[in-house]
Amino acid sequence: MQTRHIADVPVSAIGLGGMPMSIEGRPDRERSIATIHAALDAGVTLIDTADAYHLHADEVGHNEELIAEALRTWHGDSSSVLVATKGGHLRPGDGSWTVNGRPEYLKKAAQESARRLGVEAIGLYQFHRPDPEVPYEESVGAIAELLDAGTIRLAGISNANPDRIRAAQEVLGGRLASVQNQYSPAFRSSQAELDLCAELGVAFLPWSPLGGIGKAGDLGEAFAPFAEVAEAHGVSPQQVALAWELAQADVVVPIPGASRPASIQDSVLAADLELTPDELASLNATTD
Repeated sequence: MQTRHIADVPVSAIGLGGMPMSIEGRPDRERSIATIHAALDAGVTLIDTADAYHLHADEVGHNEELIAEALRTWHGDSSSVLVATKGGHLRPGDGSWTVNGRPEYLKKAAQESARRLGVEAIGLYQFHRPDPEVPYEESVGAIAELLDAGTIRLAGISNANPDRIRAAQEVLGGRLASVQNQYSPAFRSSQAELDLCAELGVAFLPWSPLGGIGKAGDLGEAFAPFAEVAEAHGVSPQQVALAWELAQADVVVPIPGASRPASIQDSVLAADLELTPDELASLNATTD
C-alpha cells in the first residue's frame, strides 16, 4: 500500500477507525479482533481510537484495550503501527456525549490511555473536541505539556475550525501533526480545514469518510456519480469515495471505520485506485 506521513512518521494511505467495534451495534470481541488483524494483514499501519469509544459508563477505553489486544495477538510485527487516540470527549453511559477540556483532566486521560494501550508513549494523541467552558489554548497547552514530557510522541486536534488549527499550531510551537475532522461525500464543510492543513503540511484525517455508521452502505445510492465511477472501474462506491478523498491533497489519510474484515479489506484497495481528472471533476461537483 502507498504511504503518507503524519509529521515524520510514514503511515498507510488508508487507516482503520476503531469506533464501530465499541459503540452501539458493536460486534463480538472475536469479530473485532479479526477485523483489526485483517487490516494489519492488508498493510494498514494507522489505527484510530479514543477513550470515549465505549458503550457503558464502566468500560472507558474499551476500544483502546481491544486494539492493544489485537496488536499483541497479531502474527506480524506491529512495531511500525501508529495508534492514534483522543481525549476530551466522554460518554456517561446514557447514550449521550459530553466534553471535558480541562488541562488536568486531559493529562490524566492521556496517562490512562497509555496504560490501556500498553505503551510508554502514545504514538499520536489528539484533543477530541473543544470544550466551551475552557479556553482552547489552555486545552491544547495540556497537549503541549504531554508532548514535552514524552507521554505522547505526536500531537493533534479534532473537530477544529481554521482559527483553532492556527491557534493549536502556535501553542504547540509548530508541532501540530494532525487534524481529524468529519469529511465525506455527504459532509464537505471541512474543505477549508483540509486546504489549510495542506498549506501547513499537517495531516488531515477524515473521520466518517464514507458517511458514518449505518450510511456507508448507501453511499452509491445517495451519490450517483460515485456509483457511476465505481461501475466504470469495477470497484465499490466506497473505494471511489476514499480514492477521491486521497486525491484532495497529499496530507489526507482517511480512517474508515469497520466492524467486519471484508469492510476494511475493501477500503484499503482505494489506495491503488487512480481516478481520472474528469472523474475527479465530476465527483467534486457532486451534491446530495
